[in-house]
Parts: sequence; C-alpha cells; structure tokens
Amino acid sequence: MLFERLREDIATVMEKDPAARSRLEVLLCYPGVHALFIHRIAHGFWRAGLVLPARWLSHLARFLTGIEVHPGAIVGRRVFIDHGMGVVVGETAVIGDDCTIYQGVTLGGTALNRAKRHPTLGRGVVVGAGAKVLGPFTVGDGARIGSNSVVIKEVPAGATAVGTPARIILEEDDKRREENAARMGFSAYAITRSAGDDPLGMALNRLIDHVAEQDRRIEALQAALEERIEASHGR
Repeated sequence: MLFERLREDIATVMEKDPAARSRLEVLLCYPGVHALFIHRIAHGFWRAGLVLPARWLSHLARFLTGIEVHPGAIVGRRVFIDHGMGVVVGETAVIGDDCTIYQGVTLGGTALNRAKRHPTLGRGVVVGAGAKVLGPFTVGDGARIGSNSVVIKEVPAGATAVGTPARIILEEDDKRREENAARMGFSAYAITRSAGDDPLGMALNRLIDHVAEQDRRIEALQAALEERIEASHGR
C-alpha cells in the first residue's frame, strides 16, 4: 500500500508539473513526494499511539524537505505539494484527494484547545503560494485559494478566495458578470482576475452589477407596459 501510494504520487507529479522530466527525477528530487512518503509512515505510528516516533519522523521530514506535516493530519491520495518549502499542515487538518498545495502555505489553527482547530480541504482544492488557511472550517471541493490570501472562513465548493482577509468569488457570479460585461463591450475578467482587492476593480464590478440590475428592471417594466397596451387594445 505504501509503495503503491508512492507510485501514485509520482504519477501525479508527472501529470501536473511540466518541469518533471522522468519518474526517477521525481523520486529523487521532489521534496513534496518525500514529505508525503514519510508522513504516511508517521501517520501510521500516530494512529497506533506511538506519538514520539511519529513526531520524530515528522521532524525529520521537515529537516530534509522544509515541509512540516503533523503526523495527526489526514492527507488524501494524489496530493501534490509543489516546491513545498515552508508548508505547514496542522494536527487536525484534513487534505482531500487531488489537492495541490504550493510553497509557503499554512493550514493552521486559531484555537488552543485539543478539538478540531485546523481546516479541511475538499477534493481538488488548489492553495496558492504563501496562502494561510486558518481555522476549523471546510474549503469545498474544487475551490481555489489565491496566493498570499488569508482565509478565515468557509469557502464554498468551486469558489475562489483572494485577498487579506479573503473575499469569496463564486464561479456563477463571475460567469454572470462576464456575460454582463461582454454586453457592455469589455471583459470583466481583465479586471477581476488580476486586480485582487484593487478598489478600482471592485468599483467596476459593482458598476457592472448595478447596470445589469437596471437592465433587468427596465426589461420588466417594458414587458408590463406591453401587456397593458395589448390588454387595452383587446377591449
């Protein structure tokens, strides 16, 4: 099982990282693969109640790779830790299958009790470089966390969280805004995807939403007026 997961990890890197030239290169030169391999051994010790050996292995992995994964953390399959230096994963964190985590990410806690205090990442979550996800909440399947964002509340499935503190951008909101902006003659994504928390970008987003709402109301008034005209002609 352990070596089957290792082969799966290598295949995941080959699929997701265009810089990977061969399986042997991945096996020898990718610290994320090494950290996950050691973590699985340490997690087995942790579940068996062998706390000290588990912690020593995680400490060794941090020394060798620069990646600190607490042996109590639960890590799914096909997780890709790219580069990895400075990644910290807390004791009660859960990382779902097919997640991608970049360097400098912290999955941390905000409480001092021994209960669940670290985040849970769903399937296919991408956490950008330097992001901090802090607290015992869930990041939904397929969500994305922008680089250097600080996330302190739940992120819905398929949403994007950007900024400090992070604001939530829903896919359906972005799609609607893009369609409205296209009718107005420019691309909303040229603003929202690169502007982050830029005040001008946020103001333009609100303007797009306001204009779209005005259009909707005008169309409703026109429809009501046409119905009145048709009704009066019918008399």
